[in-house]
Amino acid sequence: MYNPMILVVDDDDDIRKVLATILDENGYEVDLAKDGAEALRKTNERQYDVVLIDVFLPDISGVELLARIQETKLGMRKVIMTGNPSLQNAVACLNNGAHAYIMKPIEIDKMLVTIQKQLNSLEKERKTAMEIFARGRLRGRIDTINRESAA
Repeated sequence: MYNPMILVVDDDDDIRKVLATILDENGYEVDLAKDGAEALRKTNERQYDVVLIDVFLPDISGVELLARIQETKLGMRKVIMTGNPSLQNAVACLNNGAHAYIMKPIEIDKMLVTIQKQLNSLEKERKTAMEIFARGRLRGRIDTINRESAA
């Protein structure tokens, strides 16, 4: 059975540990990063299904991290966590590839629902991509057969 992979990016040790425990108890595989550099290294090494990103990190902003992950990784859902919400911040996050926005203090039930919604969307995207790929392969095979029979 496949357990979705989640990366939690937050500079607060306690938040990382609590979220890791909760997510693990709910059947997710969890990895942790304390800053943007560690998150970038991990996302370059491994494919995660969901990345939970704090807006305020010690080395780069969560918005910048979103943009840098967006440049290199498709098929990864990115969720911003913030204790200092603002419309400007929310718009910047969405413009840089955030799929959802969670407020701190985190309401666990809402977070789990948000993660599940993101996983459902990701599954739909993957299924659509596989269907497009399969149709393209089938069309290519039919074209090859038509060329061979015409020759």
